[in-house]
Amino acid sequence: MPEFARQSVLFPDIYSKPVVATFASERTSTDGGSVLLLPIDRQMKLTESLAAVMDDRRQAGKVEHDLLELVRQRVFGIVNGYPDGNDAARLARDPMALLACERSPETGTLASQPTLSRFENARRPRTLLAMAGQLARGVLAYQQRQRRQRPPRLVRIDFDPTCDPTYGQQEFSVFNGFYDTSCYLPLLVTVSFDQEAEKFLVAAVLRPGNADALDGTLAVLRRLAELVREYFPKVRLRMRADSAFCRPLLLEVLEAAGIEYVFSIASNAVLQRASMKLMKQARRRQRRTKRKATLYGESRYQAGSWSSQRRLVYKAEVVVHPGREARDNDRYVVTNLRRSARGVFEEYHGHHDMENRIKEIKCDLRMDRTSCESFAANQLRVLLALAAAALLQAFQQKLPAGTFRGAQMATLRERLFKRAVQVKESARRVLLNFSVHYPWQEAWCQIALAVGAASG
Repeated sequence: MPEFARQSVLFPDIYSKPVVATFASERTSTDGGSVLLLPIDRQMKLTESLAAVMDDRRQAGKVEHDLLELVRQRVFGIVNGYPDGNDAARLARDPMALLACERSPETGTLASQPTLSRFENARRPRTLLAMAGQLARGVLAYQQRQRRQRPPRLVRIDFDPTCDPTYGQQEFSVFNGFYDTSCYLPLLVTVSFDQEAEKFLVAAVLRPGNADALDGTLAVLRRLAELVREYFPKVRLRMRADSAFCRPLLLEVLEAAGIEYVFSIASNAVLQRASMKLMKQARRRQRRTKRKATLYGESRYQAGSWSSQRRLVYKAEVVVHPGREARDNDRYVVTNLRRSARGVFEEYHGHHDMENRIKEIKCDLRMDRTSCESFAANQLRVLLALAAAALLQAFQQKLPAGTFRGAQMATLRERLFKRAVQVKESARRVLLNFSVHYPWQEAWCQIALAVGAASG
């Protein structure tokens, strides 16, 4: 027994009797909900497919933990709030972590931190590319099964970069003047279906801190478009992104491939002249009503670097905030959609939810824990966080109405996964003994049945 387990902490003044805290209870875990994700992982074959494309150069006779176990240990650890390989020392005998890796909760042992470190640093770029493809396939294949009865007619692909600050000697960490820090610039990609608001993370590409918006974009778009059409052959594709992606090369590629697009475009003097008349009308309306005034218009526009004119849709808007003067808020979008100007802006506004998906994978799953010296090892960490996000999003789709469907990833972890449990293994079964005072026990049981458990 560890030395700290025999010690105790005394609180003499909390209650009429002394309160003593010990850490001596064996075969208990604080991650009791991990078992809910196991059926989803097996349905998607997500960790299995990732391990299958990795090459194992270790000596077979000295291997104690195979690649599948290492992948599961890291992915399930990220889900439960352990983004670092350093956490392995604390979780080596955790019974629920052992169950997730299909090991005995009583006699098993997980991989150590040095083993995980070697695992992360052994991945080569070709392997990482194959893993990214398997992740995208896993997400799309699962969504295809979910929509077998009603195949989608439209798939939206949203691209958005984010800042990942770096604080050491990480490879390809570069100072970025816009963010005023040394960083990476990961590219996040989601897919969504028809009129559904939910976006599913499908790709994450780590890039140097000085990466251009199109670095990696064309390659990801081409491969993702092929995969989407493989799983949804008759679907229309539509790409949405902010003004950094509104480049002539990308527009020409999309038009040649028959892909619809909706891009914002930065304001300039020519665009402002095009919307000037409508802006005057919006100002008059705002002065008359004392409320926000919004009008929509369109014209043809050709930037200097473009080979032809394209459809420009603009919003002439005057916004009002209490205690402040009215302010112009003109916005511009380039598109090949055949919709009204207002409809085009409504379509583009759906792109803004990308910020929420990025916040979840960064803040809840710590995708930005890219502290390895090697760029390839950091890309692996990004992919492992993406795998954890894919599992959680697939899990959310299985949740019954009235439980936690639509909840953020941090809420799922807090209320379903981070639950104290006592684990007992006998010759015939493994018993998970939760607290009778667990406030969401009814929802937990409903969810367990929904993801594939059998009622006892």
